[in-house]
Amino acid sequence: MKRLGKNPKYLLPKSSFKRLATPLVLIFIAVLLRMKALRDLLNLEDAGYWFRKASTVLFIFAMAWAMIAMLKIIKAVIIKNYDIGVADNLKARKVYTQFTILERIFIFIIVLLATGFALMSFEEIREVGISIFASAGVAGIIIGFSAQQFIGTILAGIQIAIAQPIKLDDVVIVEGEWGRIEEITLTYVVVSIWDKRRLIVPTPYFINQPFQNWTKTSADLMGTVFLYVDYNVPFDKIREEQTKILNNTDLWDGKVNVVQVTDTKPNYLEIRCLVSAKDSSTAWDLRVYLRERLIVYLQENYPESIARTTRLTVEHKNEEN
Repeated sequence: MKRLGKNPKYLLPKSSFKRLATPLVLIFIAVLLRMKALRDLLNLEDAGYWFRKASTVLFIFAMAWAMIAMLKIIKAVIIKNYDIGVADNLKARKVYTQFTILERIFIFIIVLLATGFALMSFEEIREVGISIFASAGVAGIIIGFSAQQFIGTILAGIQIAIAQPIKLDDVVIVEGEWGRIEEITLTYVVVSIWDKRRLIVPTPYFINQPFQNWTKTSADLMGTVFLYVDYNVPFDKIREEQTKILNNTDLWDGKVNVVQVTDTKPNYLEIRCLVSAKDSSTAWDLRVYLRERLIVYLQENYPESIARTTRLTVEHKNEEN
């Protein structure tokens, strides 16, 4: 223990002791209340039944409190090894999402069991509970059908924690809205929309409905810019200008740089500029920047190559008087 204690990586943070202090004191008090010597000392032997019941209930809730505190300590110790703020944070977001959802599941179970144990410690409530369970056949079926949506929501939260179709800070498109996963609970997911709105989505949605996840396996993303130009546009010049623009900006990750003619129409051509960036936000900024610079380039150097809806040719003839 001395050898391990000298190594800083085995030391728990100071906040851990503050989390455990109160429940441990309550457990100690519960043990004191159950001691016959204390009741004899205070001459309260007649109140022994109430002391024992108070000790039992206090011990149950103090243990539940201590278990929840230990759960939060374990989460904090593990999470601190993963930095969710770095650019390539896929593994950190996976771990953070799993522990956040599983923590809430375990807290829900601990509180539910603690409440049940505390109530069942009273004989009167235990007898009522046994009689209810004995005659709850039809009622149980009715309640089961009534609560199936709630149970399905809880199970969907567990599925998300295990399968992880979404993770915290994932970039998604849900109901036609672009945003990031801000919070995941057992019953709902909060999506932070790009314009600061919040979209509240039931958890089963991400199990039962299709949606787009732009950062499922990695954060890097490709973006497209479409230009509609005349047939006389010089393609090689556009490729050269795009390469020059990309080399002069930090938004480009240096991986994808493609210019292709993707469609032809009677009055114009469709050119697709394909580029890549480290994440979706940067890809959006890069697309906007590249589109603007290419339009300016065409305006300044090849204005006749900008697509027009009508074409009129005027021939001038020199007439001799």
